[in-house]
Amino acid sequence: MACLERNNKILLELVQQPGNNKCADCGAPEPDWASCTLGIFVCLNCSGLHRNLPDISRMKSIRLDLWEDSLVEFMRERGNSAAKATFEKCVPAFFYRPQQKDCIVLKDQWIRAKYERREFTGEKTYCQQSYCSDLFESALWKKGKDSKQFLKRFFLLSQKDFTLRYFIKEDSKAPKAVISMNDLNAVFQPEKVGHAHGLQISYLQDEHMRNLFVYHENGQVIVSLFNAIRATRLAYLQKKHPTLQDNDFIPQLTRRCLKEGYMEKTGPTQREPFKKRWFTLCLMNRKLLYFKTPLDAKELGAVFIGTESHSYSVSENNGKSSRGGRWHCGITLQTPGRQFVFMCEQEQERREWLEALREVIAQPMTAEDYSNEANLRRGK
Repeated sequence: MACLERNNKILLELVQQPGNNKCADCGAPEPDWASCTLGIFVCLNCSGLHRNLPDISRMKSIRLDLWEDSLVEFMRERGNSAAKATFEKCVPAFFYRPQQKDCIVLKDQWIRAKYERREFTGEKTYCQQSYCSDLFESALWKKGKDSKQFLKRFFLLSQKDFTLRYFIKEDSKAPKAVISMNDLNAVFQPEKVGHAHGLQISYLQDEHMRNLFVYHENGQVIVSLFNAIRATRLAYLQKKHPTLQDNDFIPQLTRRCLKEGYMEKTGPTQREPFKKRWFTLCLMNRKLLYFKTPLDAKELGAVFIGTESHSYSVSENNGKSSRGGRWHCGITLQTPGRQFVFMCEQEQERREWLEALREVIAQPMTAEDYSNEANLRRGK
């Protein structure tokens, strides 16, 4: 028993060392599970995904399970840093590395790519060719325009002309849409799409945001498409800005919403009835977009969020101005041209929206931000 207690104590000391103190796969702090065949420390969520690879990774709790001396010595010799040097030796710059809060399919395919397919060890360079090839083709299920029905559509991603096209039929000659990499953004939204592999693809069309909601039954296919889009976006930005480095582009490859959810809004005079709308706020483009529902293909409107020095501010209000609104946790957004009034259902939601809007207002504006602000003011 003393030997077993000693081994658990050694493991608890090992997991506190730099490199081991975060999950080897998603970066979550204080991992309390370990793969005794790979020699890595992982969090509870990632340990569940490792159990899907029983021939490659065998999981044990560092606190509850019994460890033999030989396994403890193996963990001491390996550890997360050594495993990373092997299994993440050749990860492409564009490849998305999942974080703690990312969806399951991203984490699962990252783990499979590293340990099952060994894509990044330098042994199998052909595994990465699908991400970087001139053409990436895939049949996806896409949400229909006027219903919740998903229809099979055919997508073609091209690095030659930096576009994503989709077709109604596999043999269609003319695409339904041709999307430029300049404005394209892809982000996983399983809850919104209603599928574990749900992907939201957004782009500008006639200066309005357009959304496509798609999924594929195979997790590897949808994650491969996602990373192929990131690879194509990176190639596009490299060509557009040849003097910049890859590190300057990586944050731009996937633009996540800072906050999204329902609020009620009224009109310009603040005498109009309040209407429930779905809002999304993006830090990178400084826009608050609103839709009728989360799965709308096209926005109803957009509000640019500038800085305090340019007369933008946000504050809470007590809801007395509401006319017919059901919710009473109010927010006032002041812009140079108009005052917007929103209502949240709960105080927690109001606090989160206020925090998110203030984060955007505190962010300095870029030259592109000034251009976007001017375009919205002109009503483009």
